[in-house]
Amino acid sequence: MEVDATSQAARIRAGTLGPAIEAGLRPAGLALRHYPQSYEFSSLGGWIATRSAGHHATLATHIEDRVESLRVVTPQGPVETRRLPASGAGPAPERLFAGSEGTLGVIVEAWMRLVRRPVHRATSAVTFDSFEAGVGAARALAQSGLHPANCRLLDRAEARFSGAGDRPVLLVGFESADFPVDGLLATALECCADHGGTAGRAAGDPGGRDRAADAWRRAFFDLPYLRDGLVAFGAIAETFETACTWDRLPALHAAVRTAVRDTLAAVGGEGGLVACRFTHVYPDGPAPYYTVIAPGRPGAELEQWAAVKAAASAAIDAAGGTATHHHAVGRDHRPGYDRERPELFAAVLRAAKTVLDPAGVLNPGVVFDP
Repeated sequence: MEVDATSQAARIRAGTLGPAIEAGLRPAGLALRHYPQSYEFSSLGGWIATRSAGHHATLATHIEDRVESLRVVTPQGPVETRRLPASGAGPAPERLFAGSEGTLGVIVEAWMRLVRRPVHRATSAVTFDSFEAGVGAARALAQSGLHPANCRLLDRAEARFSGAGDRPVLLVGFESADFPVDGLLATALECCADHGGTAGRAAGDPGGRDRAADAWRRAFFDLPYLRDGLVAFGAIAETFETACTWDRLPALHAAVRTAVRDTLAAVGGEGGLVACRFTHVYPDGPAPYYTVIAPGRPGAELEQWAAVKAAASAAIDAAGGTATHHHAVGRDHRPGYDRERPELFAAVLRAAKTVLDPAGVLNPGVVFDP
């Protein structure tokens, strides 16, 4: 609706889909730089309402980091916040509505912080003999201050499934609108080598890209629709994700894999795929993302899926992970979110809903009960 090139921000209607946002910003040389897996068919308002996380693995990973101001319509009237780069004036109202999933009001437009479109890129796929070695490299990069745009660790099963290789692989990439990034990639590859990693291409190689990284990127946008096909053929197909601190990762990862495999064996889904990748990395922890594909029993697929989902959620909760890093709460994750959320804060949310939506008509039963 409006671009403020001086401040690198734009006013965007909430129903605008991802490709239309980028097309509208391209003439100004700007980008929102937010690419969730559903990018082609999801909207800005949906991203904000669900605290969507984009493709880029560090720094501004979640959409609320890009929100400058919001306009929300509630049953009691509109709420419009002031455009500011930052503020210390009390709790931020934008943060209340981000993640509210339509329970407190309808997001209708937002001013969003933008970046200049990158022109310099360099990527490499780094293979490891073990997933644990890759974890060490990913943690070192997350804590290095290099801030790679991509820092995705795939375990052996995930690498094979997506066509990125037959060993654990760490996809590392940098981008910039201002300067070449080969030097940053070279430093990152040295860091990976310290943990036993072997780079698929050296920094400075022509083309600036890596075949394994490109194969995974193509699979990244295709997989949600492949999952629908697998379900149509009678498979159990599920993805779930979490985030935890680095010190808790080994126990969480082991517990989730054991819980899922034991449950698959109990419900007749033996021989299924249980794969893991890191979608995002932070200085204090990663966001592991799990894919489960297993044979289903005709007529019992929903029960099998529910058992796997419940077992994985319980294992994550017991290990101190979050119920969801970026797949939102909705109804599927309500049990885990209810356990994770402090009860007094739940009372605060219910009180906010009473003020904004006294009749309880907005998305009842999602995130919390009125």
